[in-house]
Amino acid sequence: MATSLLARVARSALPLARQARSVTTTPHSPSLAAVANQQHVDFEATPSELSDQTFSIPLDLLRAPASGAIVPEFWTGQSPLNETDYVIDCATFQRDLRADTLPAALVAEGKAKYHATGALLFTNTNLGDDLAAMRRLAVINMDDPMKYEGGANSRGEIVQNVFDTGAPASAHLHYHHEMAYVGESTKSLGFCCSHATEGKGTSFLSDNVKVTDELLNSAFGQKLKEKGICYVRCLTDREEFGGNMEGVYNHWQQSFGVETPEEAEALAKSKGLEVEWGPGRYMRTKYYVSAFEYFPQLDRNLLYSSVADDGMWFDAWPGVSHLPEMQSFETATPAEKPLKLTFGDDTPMTRDELYQFVNVYDRFGFPIEWAAGDVAIFCNYRFAHGRPAYELGPGEQRQIGVVLGDMFDRVGSLDGKW
Repeated sequence: MATSLLARVARSALPLARQARSVTTTPHSPSLAAVANQQHVDFEATPSELSDQTFSIPLDLLRAPASGAIVPEFWTGQSPLNETDYVIDCATFQRDLRADTLPAALVAEGKAKYHATGALLFTNTNLGDDLAAMRRLAVINMDDPMKYEGGANSRGEIVQNVFDTGAPASAHLHYHHEMAYVGESTKSLGFCCSHATEGKGTSFLSDNVKVTDELLNSAFGQKLKEKGICYVRCLTDREEFGGNMEGVYNHWQQSFGVETPEEAEALAKSKGLEVEWGPGRYMRTKYYVSAFEYFPQLDRNLLYSSVADDGMWFDAWPGVSHLPEMQSFETATPAEKPLKLTFGDDTPMTRDELYQFVNVYDRFGFPIEWAAGDVAIFCNYRFAHGRPAYELGPGEQRQIGVVLGDMFDRVGSLDGKW
């Protein structure tokens, strides 16, 4: 390609990353050799330049900042993958990309790269804002793309089976695996870019195989392995809010695509959720599951959880960020943040553990810098995804359509597959 993706990102995402540190060392921090010989060393977030040392510190030694939001870094400045492993330049295929049947050579190359790495990015497609044509690229590895039911964000359908991202630009979206908080999840996702502004709205993927290996070498990772995880999600009633979405995370009518509490509860329970109703038809759900998920292709368990399902997801979310943390599942109200993440025995995660959870994904992240017509496909087991907050100026646009892949029933982790 004339301009590499990482070269483009170096002009845009890297300055942002330097401002939004999740892990840094100060000029007075001890050397890594000294750290290795100490049992209790605190490392707090402070403004500094990116450092290779920063992400070499063992997770167990990281300590969260004493106060303030824990802001994700998203990457170290170095990608864990080579672009040639997952990028396909479609310049020679452009005139055939709007046809009902895609070129066989392109499909074969795409499937081979996806099978090898779990990620695929089609660039230089010249598809502009033709989401229907982009969707044909997005589904080349999908047999039966799923409907978005029981999802967290309030997504609208842009074209058939292509949904918007459902999150405000001003919120940084922590790395996460799509629909990890229900019993039916998706194997893969496709992102279709119909509008882009250079340097704004960069998406990131994190190599979850490397993340899993790193996490399991820590005490926190072993604790997740032993205890599992509990997702608490609460959804408001559209009628109580008069249809207003301002300051609202999601209404259960929008999330489940139904109109009555009975329908919503039945659908939630079919996805493995426990359900209780609070005043004002406030829907409280709880889901216990392993923090890991068995991935058949690699015949091993991979991490399948993140802080994106905790109240800190809303630290920069307009209309919700000011709300206090949820105190308990039984007493949750719309006056609190509607998400809470605990260990599977209902004990809370410490601030340091949440900090380590953020950092381990940051260590193996890499950017997807968008241009209109780009299509990214990635395995939901092998990669987590997220993005920093961004702000558009007058006349600037960013729109990413989401295609959800084949559904699967979660099995959690399997014995002997570590």
